[in-house]
Amino acid sequence: MRKPDLVSRLEQACIELLEAGQPVTFPAVAQRMQIGVATIYRRAELRALVEEHRARGRDALTMTGLAIQLDQLRRGVDAIAEKVRRHEESIRRLEGRRHAPGG
Repeated sequence: MRKPDLVSRLEQACIELLEAGQPVTFPAVAQRMQIGVATIYRRAELRALVEEHRARGRDALTMTGLAIQLDQLRRGVDAIAEKVRRHEESIRRLEGRRHAPGG
């Protein structure tokens, strides 16, 4: 089996577990993929993907996790908006100098 096939199958298995509200565990992923758990443990990229989905599932599938992510996104957007405002003010000042007499 080609490497991308195994990776995509593992990703799909993790997503299916999360969507079903089930925990992402090495045995559950292996069973869903119909492979041995040792195959996942042996390959670092597969292990890392399971860990990533496990963490994502823990954090994102709870109301608290979603609220935290939403708050982080809101703060990020606010910070970007403030930066844009500062840049716009700087541009207006520079344009004002350019159009001022003697500028």
